[in-house]
Amino acid sequence: MKLDMHCHTREGSPDGKLGLLENIAILKEKGFQGMLITDHNSYKAYRYYKKLKKIPEDFVVLKGIEYDTLNAGHILIIMPTGVKLPILELRGLPLLLLIEIVHFYGGILGPAHPCGERFLSICNTLRGKLSEHVYRRFDFVEGYNACEDADSNMRAMALAKKYNLPCFGGSDSHKEDCAGLGYTVLQEDITCETDLVNYIRAGKKTMIGGRHYAHTTKAKLGKVNNVLVYSFWIYNKFLALLRRKARNFELMEDQLLASLRDGKRKLPSGYISLKDN
Repeated sequence: MKLDMHCHTREGSPDGKLGLLENIAILKEKGFQGMLITDHNSYKAYRYYKKLKKIPEDFVVLKGIEYDTLNAGHILIIMPTGVKLPILELRGLPLLLLIEIVHFYGGILGPAHPCGERFLSICNTLRGKLSEHVYRRFDFVEGYNACEDADSNMRAMALAKKYNLPCFGGSDSHKEDCAGLGYTVLQEDITCETDLVNYIRAGKKTMIGGRHYAHTTKAKLGKVNNVLVYSFWIYNKFLALLRRKARNFELMEDQLLASLRDGKRKLPSGYISLKDN
């Protein structure tokens, strides 16, 4: 089964220029059987997809997210089918806490373009440089990203090999001409997110590859891109600070629900969980 495991959409990402249905049409034409939506800190595109009265046939659309951490760049996350965590749409969690939350609820995660742009990629963040042990807690690595150069992807695949992790490949498409330039081939058919989570956790093989996309913003701007990178870092920190209160609320609820599952606490009278909505 051939999937594009890193797709952005106009419906879910501020910088997405390609509509979800347009992306699906392009991928089907290129011989793909599915895709993973990985918009920035948002499940909007997947919610839009689920509301469609008629969905494309013979094509699997999986719900994922590309999360902006506080200290380790972009992380790709896949939660089991039906698991809803509003906190994953609130950027700014530190990496170790993010790992704990995702694993507690049965999900998997791994670094996107790990050897790419400064601040956006874990190997080029302070957390990634100082704490190598953190890589052992990932479930996969994005080994091929069509928007990264050959050196960046080779180092990403070497990272996966070092820690014995499976690789994902994807286009990181924001525009039409990038869609489907990166791929992941799985040995079994995947019909939902839980299938993918179980596949990866079972240690089954993935095959990745693609073709480099040469028209990225970084390529167009050259050295001026450094200004954009620093601007994004400031923007990310600012939004993370603004959403701290909302994240803390979600964390308190998660802790309460965990205690209830462990039988340590009773449900307060009249309590309604956001997770039930």
